[in-house]
Order: sequence, then structure tokens, then C-alpha cells
Amino acid sequence: ACDSFNEELAVDRCGHTPFGASKLAADIYAQEYGINYGLKTATFRGGCLTGKNSRAVELHGYLPYIIKCALTKKKYFIYGGGYRVRDQIHSSDVASVIYEFIKKPKPNANGLYGEPYNLGGERKNSISIFETIDAIEAKTSMKLEYEEAQDRESDHMWWISDMSKFRKDYPSWKLTKDLDYIFNEIIEFY
Repeated sequence: ACDSFNEELAVDRCGHTPFGASKLAADIYAQEYGINYGLKTATFRGGCLTGKNSRAVELHGYLPYIIKCALTKKKYFIYGGGYRVRDQIHSSDVASVIYEFIKKPKPNANGLYGEPYNLGGERKNSISIFETIDAIEAKTSMKLEYEEAQDRESDHMWWISDMSKFRKDYPSWKLTKDLDYIFNEIIEFY
């Protein structure tokens, strides 16, 4: 059984949106500049990067958007199938990941740069869409009106980032913001 996804997950023939394809192209460019030209690059494959200043729009920034819908009594449309699990990482933890890399860019075992790293809240900051709905109600006493909509093309049923590769290369880095902090910050913001 898979507990989370590492950087070796295949990206070929698995379905991409144009948005996803553009992120993959940028990822490959950064890898190739590191490998071929020695630039001190890395790529960070972000899961759900979030926080109070996230852009809360329907198809991106799910956690701030669903909280905003609950607090403004707007109907929320659930896209995709399955439990729709996502791991959440706060923007300050994202910034600290990037800072750790900038302080000391690390080449791989062959001395080459351009390593890809996952960037997410891992298992401990993962939550399903229905757990999210329950948490919002528990924290705000507001019941979210929602409707299940069609599946989104090439959307993951669930995603939990495995950050063990980054943690191995940068052992001093720690995830500092848990789900409770993230929820409370976004609720207070709206």
C-alpha cells in the first residue's frame, strides 16, 4: 500500500492538463539547466500550498476557497472522485524549504544539480474533502452547502507528498504549521 508519493512517480502517459504540462515543462527545464550547465537549480513539486494569503478561487487554492464559501454561505462544488485527499503546507513552511536550498544548494550523488523535491504537508497535514467540511463546521458552527460536480480531467483522487528526499538532504528543516493552525488562520482572515 502506498502511504505517499515520492519523486519517482511516473509522469508519462498519466494525463495532464495544460496547467500541469506547463509545470512539468518548467520542472524539466530546471533539471536540465542543473545537469547540463551546472546551475545550482532544484525543482519543488508543490502539493497544496496554502495560508491566509492564498488565492481563494474555485479550481485552485482549495482550502481557503472552501472556507471562504462556508463563511460567505456560497455553495461549494466538489470536483473529482474518491475521498479527494490532499496534504496542505503553509506558505511559511514553503518559504523555509526554499531558504534551506538557497543557503546550501546540494548536488546529487553524481555531483549534478537539478534535483526534484516534493513539497507538501505529508501524511500529518493531509485531509479529505469531507473531513474538511466537518472541520469547518466544527470550528465555525457553519454548515457548508455543497454539491458533487463532474470529475476534473486528470485530477488525482488523493495526493500525499513524500518529503523524505528533501528531509535527507536538509535534515534541519521542519514542518512548523499543522492543519489546526492553517484552518484557524484562514478562518480568522475571512
